[in-house]
Amino acid sequence: MKQTNAIRFLLNGEPTVLADADPTGTLLDWLRYQARATGSKEGCAEGDCGACTVLVGELAEADDSISWRAVNACIQFLPMLDGRAVMTVEGLAPKGTMSPVQQALVDCHGSQCGFCTPGFVMSLQGRAMGAMGTQDASIGDVLAGNLCRCTGYGPILKAGRRCPPRLGRGRGCGAARQAAGAPARTGFGACSS
Repeated sequence: MKQTNAIRFLLNGEPTVLADADPTGTLLDWLRYQARATGSKEGCAEGDCGACTVLVGELAEADDSISWRAVNACIQFLPMLDGRAVMTVEGLAPKGTMSPVQQALVDCHGSQCGFCTPGFVMSLQGRAMGAMGTQDASIGDVLAGNLCRCTGYGPILKAGRRCPPRLGRGRGCGAARQAAGAPARTGFGACSS
């Protein structure tokens, strides 16, 4: 019997199995070229610009919550995803309606060329969900790994102030709750569990 080293994870709430994946393949390359999820962009391929930011979650055994963290998909190797959940910008609005974070960026004119926008959205989404390292961090610190060359940071920071942080561990809302198998709730008011 042939043994495979399958990698199993949830992608925006959907079970995903990668059989015989390249152990040095990155999540970003897989998302863009195999999954055709092109929202995450490649800006630097070194983990410095944040254009490829996604959220990766793992089950916290203590209370069955999902502990999320923002990661740069360009330096996230595929085998590191086994048993985890991945949320991309495509997973925030599966029915075409913008998430509250996306709407805040639109309302505050926080995007110009749009190349960096998905990364900013995912970093702010992580903050709204209480991702690791964001609970006590300022908006500026949460966005420190995201670069924008067009808009300037004023409108982006303003949008971030409209997105309240979730306190405590990241159980998540919307697509994150679906990834955990819980019913989805929408809006920031519904983020508390």
